Amino acid sequence: MTFEELKLNDNILEAISHMGFVNATPIQEMAIPKILDNKDLIACAQTGTGKTAAFVLPILHKIVEHPTSTTSTLIIVPTRELAIQIDQEIQGLSYFLSVSSTAIYGGGDGKEFAIQEQAIKNGADIVVATPGRLLAFLKMGNIKLSRIKHLILDEADKMLDMGFLDDIEKIIQHIPHQRQTLMFSATMPPKIRSLAKKILVNPEEISLSISKPAEGVSQNLYLTHDTQKNGVLSHIIKERPDYNSIIIFTSAKSKINDIVTSLRRNGYASQGISSDLDQHDREEVLRGFRSKRTRILVATDVMSRGIDIKEINMVINYDVPHDAEDYVHRIGRTARANTKGEAFTLVNEKDMHKMQRIEKLIDMSVPKLALPEGLGQGPEWQIAAKPKGRRGSSRPNPNRPRKTPPQHQNKQGNRPNRPNRPNKPNKPANGE
Repeated sequence: MTFEELKLNDNILEAISHMGFVNATPIQEMAIPKILDNKDLIACAQTGTGKTAAFVLPILHKIVEHPTSTTSTLIIVPTRELAIQIDQEIQGLSYFLSVSSTAIYGGGDGKEFAIQEQAIKNGADIVVATPGRLLAFLKMGNIKLSRIKHLILDEADKMLDMGFLDDIEKIIQHIPHQRQTLMFSATMPPKIRSLAKKILVNPEEISLSISKPAEGVSQNLYLTHDTQKNGVLSHIIKERPDYNSIIIFTSAKSKINDIVTSLRRNGYASQGISSDLDQHDREEVLRGFRSKRTRILVATDVMSRGIDIKEINMVINYDVPHDAEDYVHRIGRTARANTKGEAFTLVNEKDMHKMQRIEKLIDMSVPKLALPEGLGQGPEWQIAAKPKGRRGSSRPNPNRPRKTPPQHQNKQGNRPNRPNRPNKPNKPANGE
């Protein structure tokens, strides 16, 4: 379906055409008509499917068709990187429109806070915010949400994983009940459905084939001991000298500096990014990566849904992610928009069961490659045994015979009273 068939405002269509887009993605094709029809919506679609434009385009259409002098749209996101990314996309799509937007997020200095505060006072049509900074503005009385018509929660599952549920509920108390609420999530665990029941009214639901990597991603893994990982990493990168945009994901912030140090020792231009960096430094790292001055970016899972950089050649999982869905988000950074890309995962003995969960989720066996020469032997691939019943489970097994209580226990299972024993002499603390 073309964007023209979606009956969007002509100026919006002009901006879309200027950006080189003609056909809507499946999530855009399904979501835009429902949003234009004022339906509440819960949509599940993975990273790289175009879901940001799926809610931004119809909201821009509504603002243009029914302009107001106050903030009418609030978009809540988990990270400042995602807030900046969405704000930039709004600005691109509203290039030919008289629509304003601003992103408010923490981590900056006093000057940045003042800029955000002024943008709010000027009455931006759309506010993109992280929960913590938005609550701070609300407590200080710098922002009013009493006229919000559209509330959007993007990456809702990640926000709940990061512990923002209480913040979201506090924010919603400031928003009118009569509103349109849109919830976009990459996964649909029970806690997301529970939140949806609280804040959405008779929502339409869209669920696209989540947890399936893009067809253009070539996936492989190496079975490695931890001491072999840096050697395998160097080998993978050395074999691909033409790749100028590589992301390495690790599950621990504490590993980032060690990985970057190892890469630089081998002559590879690399930078690390995590929540430990202040906002200015994080933006500087991302600018270097976008401009290809930095060839390799080392990041944590928090960043896996907040990086919107085109033409990433390869993703390397230094660690297997804890959640199988995060594997899809990580490797979803490459092979976007029907391009090709590669993904490698380094799997140690402890992470084999996680990798097996991933293979079950994506319905394929990821090829296991032999370690490069000179690195020694890696661990053997082992199929994890099915988990047995937990100890102390409250669910009885009807087929298990009951044990007879030992003689030293009474019918209630308690030890009988015994005569008092003489106290033993205290043992000296020094063990003599």
